Order: sequence, then C-alpha cells, then structure tokens
Amino acid sequence: MDFQDFLQYVPNLIPVELPATFAHIKMAPKGRIEELKSLDITSKNPRIAAVMMLFYPKNEETHLVLIVRNAYNGVHSSQIAFPGGKYETTDVNFEATALRETHEEVGVLPEKIEVIKEFSPMYIPPSNFLVHPFLGIAKEELLFSPDVREVASIIELPLSVFLDDEIIIEATLSTSYAANVLVPAFNIQNHVVWGATAMILSELRDVLKTTFNENL
Repeated sequence: MDFQDFLQYVPNLIPVELPATFAHIKMAPKGRIEELKSLDITSKNPRIAAVMMLFYPKNEETHLVLIVRNAYNGVHSSQIAFPGGKYETTDVNFEATALRETHEEVGVLPEKIEVIKEFSPMYIPPSNFLVHPFLGIAKEELLFSPDVREVASIIELPLSVFLDDEIIIEATLSTSYAANVLVPAFNIQNHVVWGATAMILSELRDVLKTTFNENL
C-alpha cells in the first residue's frame, strides 16, 4: 500500500474497538487458548515490557519493522519480535518504554515516531512478562541502526504482504507447553513467527483490515 494512502486511514484506526483475545486466539498455540480465556494476570505479578509496532515508508510503500533477536541463553533466543523491551522506573509511562527501547534497539529517535494507539496487553508465560504494544508511525524513510548486542537483523515487512492471508501457516515446533506440536504462525521472509509476536500481529491485522474495509 502506498504510504500516503495509508496515512489517510490512520485517524480511522483510533476509534476501532480492539478485538483482544478474539484476535489473539487465532494465532495461539493450542495449549494457550484455554489459559487466555481465564487468565488472571494480576496473580502472576508479571514484569512489564512495551513494544512498538512501527509503520514507515520505504520506496513510497508502507512497511512494518520487526527484529530478529540474537541467540542467547533464554526463552526468546533468536525469535522474531517487535522493537521493545523492559519497563524502567525512569520511564514516565509504557509508551515511553516503547519509544526508548525502539531507539536503543533499532536506532529510531523517539521524536521521529508518532504514537497512534495502544493495543491489548499480551502476557507471555515462559518469561512472565506483560507486554504493552503501541502502534507508531514514522512519516519519513528510516535508516535503522540495530544494537548488535540484542538484534541479529532487521525485517522490513511490506504492509501488502502482512495483510496477505498466504503468509498464515501451521508449523511443527517445540513450545513451553509440549514438544513437536502444530502451531499457527506467520511465514515472514522465511522466518516462522509464532507465539506472542504472532498473537500481537493478529490483533494488528484485524484492526487494520476492519479499518480498511469500513473506509473503502
């Protein structure tokens, strides 16, 4: 989608009701579906994080940035994620966390990002994090400078590809729930994107498609 056309839709994204669990379940591993329906997050005393779902123009077309995390000894090693990270007490709010971490991880200055909307929080059981996603827009082409300590590579995903149902697949993976289970996922530039990132992407897709369909 042409970025200038995309910008015309942005104000209409703000009032759209978030589908939350309804969207998350579409991309949830089977072991998580019942938990999502009855989850009492406060009892988990989770750590807090925030991420940025950042759209921007590249060659005049709308793109979404994702990162490939470095390999490390942890539950999210080498996974596909949004720029973002842990809330710090110096952050004035979770939006500030998302902006700060996006700058630290991919080099985009906070003043270049217009935050449009907060999306539904996502609880991640293996790491006990409650993640707050934010939709942001950068109105100029971006030159990413990934933090080599945390980011292995950058994925620049065209919006047209993201909205194409052909990228939705099923993959056999080992999860925190079971080994060799079939899970819903996105095939994004030959990366299998599943779990929390896929579930957040699912809500983003639903909100975008609702907005586009209602304003055609």
